[in-house]
Parts: sequence; C-alpha cells; structure tokens
Amino acid sequence: MEGRDLVRSMKAMGSAGAAQGLRTVRAAWRRRRVDAGGLVPRGAERARVPGPLQAVEPGPGGGVLRFSRSELRITVAVNGAVFWGWDGAAPEPSYALAGHCPEPDSRAVLEPDKDGGWRVVAERVTVVVSRHGAIEVLTPGGVMLRRDLPPRWWEPVDGGRARWMQRSEVAADARFFGLGGRASGPRLRDGTYRLWNTDPGRPFGPGDDPLYLTMPVQLVVADAATHLAFHDTSWDGTLTLREGEEGAGSGHDRNGMSELRMEGGPLRCWVMVGTPARVLLVWASLSGAPALPPTWALGHHHARWGFGSEQEVRRIVAGYQERDLPLDAIHLDIDHYDAHQVFTVDQERFPKLPQLAEDLRRDGIRLVSIVDPAVKAEPGNAVFDSGTAEDAFVRDASGRLVRGVVWPGEAAFPDFTHARVRQWWGRLYEERLAQGFSGFWHDMNEPTSFAAFGESTLPRSARHFLEGREGDHREAHNVYALCMARAAYEGLRELAPQERPFVFSRSGWAGIQRYGGTWSGDVATGWPGLRASLSLVMGLGLCGVPYSGPDIGGFDGDPSPELYLRWFQLGAYLPLFRTHASLRAGRREPWEFGAEVLEHARVALDERRRLLPYFVTLAHLARRTGAPYVRPLWWSAPEDRALRDCEDAFLLGDCLLVAPVLDPGADRWAVQLPRGRWYDTTTEKVYEGPAQVLLDAPLARIPVLARAGAVIPVRGDDGGLELEVWAPARGRTGGGLVVPDAGDGWDEPEIERYVARWEGRRVVVEREGEDGSSEPSHPVRIRGLGTG
Repeated sequence: MEGRDLVRSMKAMGSAGAAQGLRTVRAAWRRRRVDAGGLVPRGAERARVPGPLQAVEPGPGGGVLRFSRSELRITVAVNGAVFWGWDGAAPEPSYALAGHCPEPDSRAVLEPDKDGGWRVVAERVTVVVSRHGAIEVLTPGGVMLRRDLPPRWWEPVDGGRARWMQRSEVAADARFFGLGGRASGPRLRDGTYRLWNTDPGRPFGPGDDPLYLTMPVQLVVADAATHLAFHDTSWDGTLTLREGEEGAGSGHDRNGMSELRMEGGPLRCWVMVGTPARVLLVWASLSGAPALPPTWALGHHHARWGFGSEQEVRRIVAGYQERDLPLDAIHLDIDHYDAHQVFTVDQERFPKLPQLAEDLRRDGIRLVSIVDPAVKAEPGNAVFDSGTAEDAFVRDASGRLVRGVVWPGEAAFPDFTHARVRQWWGRLYEERLAQGFSGFWHDMNEPTSFAAFGESTLPRSARHFLEGREGDHREAHNVYALCMARAAYEGLRELAPQERPFVFSRSGWAGIQRYGGTWSGDVATGWPGLRASLSLVMGLGLCGVPYSGPDIGGFDGDPSPELYLRWFQLGAYLPLFRTHASLRAGRREPWEFGAEVLEHARVALDERRRLLPYFVTLAHLARRTGAPYVRPLWWSAPEDRALRDCEDAFLLGDCLLVAPVLDPGADRWAVQLPRGRWYDTTTEKVYEGPAQVLLDAPLARIPVLARAGAVIPVRGDDGGLELEVWAPARGRTGGGLVVPDAGDGWDEPEIERYVARWEGRRVVVEREGEDGSSEPSHPVRIRGLGTG
C-alpha cells in the first residue's frame, strides 16, 4: 500500500488511526533514508568458482582441500553429521548450534579417490569431493543422496560481502520437506521459497510465502535413505526446488534439484544421513534438545485479542466451568497492556490481575501473557528508560536510535544479539511473574515494524552486536526472535528456577526448540487455512520444532460451525491446542456454535484430557530423541512412496494415526494406512495395511486408529495413569514407552518400557527392566480382543 493510500485509510478510522498512519509513513521514509546512507551500493561484481584442486591437508575426521580460488574444510563428527565450509568457514560461531561443535570422528580419514578427487569414508556416510569442488554424499553402499555442484560467488570488485549460489542434485525419487513453517507443505512442491522471516500483514493461506518462521533446513526423503541438509547462514535468500522424475522404460531419470541463493554469510553446511528418526536425533544433538513444556501447556488453551477486561475473562472461564469443559490456560493479548506498552497492565480494565491469576490457578488454569519486543520510545516509559540506560536498543550506523511503528506507536527495539541486552530483557519478566503469569507468548518478533510500503521490519542497515562480531540487520533479522526467546528462557530460569519455563514464539530460526515452541501464526479462516495448519505443524516438526499448533477456527472472520468443529477436532491431537482469533473476528468459544457443535467439541476436549499422559510421554521423548509428536505417515517407512505423498493424515507418536477431515460436507474419509494392523479407536474395527481405506467420519468425530500392539498411557476414570493396550496380531508382539508425569520441575523421570504379547488366549503385558520382565506399574486395559 502506498503511503498516501495508507493515510487515507487510517483517516477513515478516525484521528487516532490517522496519526498512526502518519507515523507509519514517516517511519517508512526514515527507513529508506537510513538504508540509503548506511548501505554501500554493490557496484560491479566479479564471479568466482573454486577452480582446480591444488593441495590437501588431512585432519581429524576429514581435512582441508585447497583449490586455486577457494578452500574447503570437511569434517565428519562423532555423531555422524558431516560439516563442510568454504573459504575458511568453520562450524562456529553459530546461532543454530547448541553449545560447542561435536568432536571429529577419528575413524573417518581423508583419502584419495578416482579422477583426482578425495573422499571421507565414515560409518554411515561416504563423502566424495571432486577435483573441481563438487561434493557428493553417498550411502555406505555407494548410492548417491545429494550432489552439490561447485559453488559460485559474486564479489564486489571494490570489496565487501559476496553473494553466493549452491546448486544441488538429489535422487529422482526424492521428495523435499522442511524449510520451517510453510503453508503449502508439508511436501514442498516445485517453486521458489524465500528464507526471510516475514509478517505477511494479513491472515495467510496455502499460497503465501514467506511466513514468520523460516530456516534453511531441507529434509529429503528417498528410497535409499533420508538426509537433512542445513546451510548455516542467517542472511536473506531463496531456495528453488524441482522434484525429479524417474524414466519410464528405457527413459533416463531426471534428478531432483535445489538451488540456494544467499545475499551473504558463510557458505557452510551440515548433512546427516539415515532413517528419519536417526536424522532428527542427530539434528537435535546439534541444534539442541527441545524444551520440555510444563504439563499444563499440553492441555487446552483459549485466547482472544479483545478480552477487554477482567470481568470478561472471568465470564469466559465460567462458561467453560458451567459446561464442564476442560480448560488449562487463558492467554491475554495486547489489549491488557496500558496503551499497548510491554510489561505494563491497564489498571482500569485489569485492576486486580494477580488476584485473577491466583483464582484461576486454584481452578487449574494458568495465565499466559503476550510479549512484544517493541518498546514505546518515550521518556517516562519505565522499560524505555531502563533500556536507554542499558544502551539496549538497536541503532543505525551513525549511532542514532532506530525507530519503528508498532502497536504502542513509535518504538525502539532491543538488540537481542548482545548477551548483556538479553540479561536485561530476561530480568523484565519479573514484572510478569509478579502479575501471576505462568507462560509467555512472543509476538511481532520477526521483528515487525508497520510499513506504508516496502518491508515491514527494521532498516537493513540497522546495526547489531552479533555477540561481538558486529553487523547489520541483513544478518541479524532471521535470528532476532531466536535470541529474544533465549533471553526470556534464560531469564525465567533465573527468576523461577523451580519451574520449567513456558515460552512460545511466532518467529524464530534453527534452534528455536531449545527455548520453547511456536504457533502457526495468523492463519486465514477457511478450509484452505485448515489444511495449511496441519502442513505447518508437520513441517516444523521435521525441522526439529516439535511443539506447535494453529489458531483453531482461523485468525479472522467467522468460521461455519462445521469448519470450527473440524478445526477443533484436529487441534485436539496437535501439541499446542489453542483457540485464538483477532479483534475483528467472531468468537471462538465452543458454545457459540450451537448445541451440536458444543457436544462434539466436548468429546474432543475429553479425549485430549484422556490422552494427556500420552502427550507427556511424547514431550519427554521429543526432548530425548528430537522426534516430533506429529509425524508424517512415512516416518517409519520412508521407502513407501504412497505414504510420502499423503498429506492429510499423520501419526501421533508411534501409536496413533489421526485422519482429520479437511473438506466440507465429508462424512467418510479416505486414509492411506502404513503396513500393519490398525484398529478404529471408536468401533474397534480392524484394518490391514498397507492399503487405502474409507473410514466413517461423522460430524461427531474424526477417524483415529491405533496400531496393533500399542501400549498407550492414558488418564483413567480415577484420574490416575492407565495403560491402554491394543491387542497385537496373533503371533506378533507389540509394546510402547511410558514416561510418568513428574510435575513441572526439572526431575527427569525414568522411561518405562512395556511389551504386549499373546499367551494362549490372553494378551500379557510386561514391563521390561534391567532385571528382566515384571508386572506393569499401572492398571492395564486391553482393547481390540473382539476382532481376532
């Protein structure tokens, strides 16, 4: 929108809107002026490629290969991950890595290969480097998984940062996944995807790209193996994908292709190879174990932009309680702030917020606060004054404060890439804890600054500390929200050391799971938005971010009762189960959609409460293994091509298959089953996979199936933990893992392992341990016995 058009629209909203519009236009012009003066024009450029190989220097786990115009460092780490970096790029410093880089694998040795190339042979992967700089990743059996062609750089003749391009080939049968939160997935079709965290400024749908949380993480699934490739640079860039095509008859295969173009930053890459479970385990060992949410955060959350007052919050909570509907958290949006200023409370509308929080906590309900990074740039504002004294805010190249326009008006932005600033910001959450909040929801943290035209973020020339390396916003933008989440998480650990922090963020980057989760942004209300919700959660999980969920019902507009219910039923099986809508949208309480929807929503809420022990187990397993709660159907059988293309069903852990209804009017739903026996959890009817089956999907429920032999921890009628065991097929065994809830502290409970098997005419369940098998520690209920 051009500036004058924005001003006209704001004037139509009244004097306050017009003033905000004028501030936005001025901020946009100011950003343009700052960039014009702070960014050096690129001018003429010179292209460069590595050139021929001239020397080799073996080292631990690999070595350095020197070409005529570049050098390549390649190392196989002890966890099996392969690192390579061009032009002297090393694994550190890195915002993605958790702690220090793993040690090299001393068994992997750089040795000569054919045609003047070299190779590194490791236990799970072979890496071959050609004499012109192509890098090929092979399985131990010699099957090509990925081939990176020699990179190309474009360097300014007068000096400065280089742009670069890396073109790669993958197997003809391979399919692409990942890249963070993508609405058009989870399988990424042919096209160009931008790697720049962006607030689209409106509710998004499947065709919108980029969105709030992008990351250069590709998960590639092929018959031979799965591999994950992470290009560790936070600069702006694009990735163009083209799926391959297998030749028919005597035709030739056409390999798949990816072309990564980055505006700057190091050209360095991590690759890990194996099964999906192993790849995510290695990725978690590099980028960090997912934070463990407190148990209450695995329940039902209700949020709305526009609760308006303490009385309205109490009214909504009473509505849940009067109808005997489970509720675990209430989220307060920016309208509870004093004039939208972060770390404040509107005392007129919320005069006794700590008392409200205490009353809700007694009923098992926690309060969650929104936290935006923008600080109203006005002397007298306590946060701005303390940040100014701390020299905490982003400045331009001349040393002036960078100002944007967000909800409170003209705002300054903390530089979270400085440890001192993160510590200052983390201490501010003491005010939130004192108000009674138990969790924190980061928003507008791409960072977003309203724009009359151009990008709605900070000037690209804005200066950041970047842990002492110093640079501009082109490098800091994508990691801004990641560093903000770190500030909150570390601050909360100091302020409330006995409790696990609950932080989830709209934006982020590789490694955001170390500090919490995310939600799928402001998705558009409609059936396409419902599909996009599932795509985002699955895609984020495959990038190592297991805890996420959508705005149930969509962020804008008024969903039909059917759409709302189908969204609600899906949300009941996702990690973050939250209803949320904008100020201008219709209500999202289940009773607002009629008696029939209310009763069906009650069933979904009760089932979520019953499955809470299973979600607790999945959360602990995600922390220990990196495996997402929500998994694609091909998770355990990536070689099954029919499952690779299935995008409308998912596995919840190893035990359950969930098939949400994603189209209007559907009362039956086609589901592609993985291999094995599956039980309909409502009718206990049995199905054999692999097969496509048509399942009943009345408005009252969505199809959910249990794997034969599964041992699932559930909440019993008495509120205690119970084992729901689905009978294995005759002649086969089953089993499952259970992690009992140890509360919201830091205790690490023991994983309990169970085996289910037939013994004569009955199913026996035993707990496995170091001293052999024993009786289960919890009551057992066997299901599926009547189906043979």
